[in-house]
Amino acid sequence: MSENTSPRDFEGLKTLLAERREILPRRLQQVAEFAMAHPDEVAFGTAASIAALADVQPSTLVRFAKALGYAGFSDLQGVFRHRLRERWPDYEERLRTLNDVSHAGHDPLRLLFGFVESAATSLERMRQTISGDDLERAVDILARADTIYLLGQRRAFPIAAYLAYALPKLRLRSLLVDNVASLGPEQMAYAGPRDVLVAISFTPYTPFTVELARTAAEAGVPVIAITDSVFSPLRPHAEVWFEVVESDFGSFRSLSASLSLAMALAVAVGEKRAALPPKTGRG
Repeated sequence: MSENTSPRDFEGLKTLLAERREILPRRLQQVAEFAMAHPDEVAFGTAASIAALADVQPSTLVRFAKALGYAGFSDLQGVFRHRLRERWPDYEERLRTLNDVSHAGHDPLRLLFGFVESAATSLERMRQTISGDDLERAVDILARADTIYLLGQRRAFPIAAYLAYALPKLRLRSLLVDNVASLGPEQMAYAGPRDVLVAISFTPYTPFTVELARTAAEAGVPVIAITDSVFSPLRPHAEVWFEVVESDFGSFRSLSASLSLAMALAVAVGEKRAALPPKTGRG
């Protein structure tokens, strides 16, 4: 790839990295994962500071940029800086200014405001990452499914549990794969191509969720993933995937954006199903 054809926008860069991840050397994969997880640090930092944070040599950043077709690291860094000029209002800087974690822990009201600002950051960021086309595709797949299987462990469990509550209220058949007594595979045993699995996992990804999503996809079950990175191990198995990056305050990550997406999916699928012809059964 030449310099002239390298992506000049952040979304194009993400697409390129997703396509080329498997052929990049391990160290360059490490840089790519860091860059996607910490785009602000890449935009603001020096080559030395970014290399230190990514645990690589500064020369590795140059090799990474050139492997993607950029003239050098500063050329690639321009994509990250352009993203900042086009993005949402800078809630993170406001959060750091208004609610220093070292003081908020001693003041419940400041702690509350910190979590509120963190949630606002997550919600504004999601407006930049969710594609209307992807949302329409996911709604169509879910609305036509016989059974919607819902899988989320650990921090992702409340999102799956909410969908397990909301979907039946909208007359949609669903099953929460809660893996009680390690029976998750048995709970998915009868899932087939006419069903769908909604798999939810964020960094650090839950191996059980990733493995069950892989098994489902190999069995022909459509997978819709809610995750937080183009490098998520759920992405290769998903028909449609959504990138939801939750902000954190004092190392506690919000679920506001993820739950908002879950609510939108549930209601939109309910509306779509109501407009479809009645289902005639599996036979």
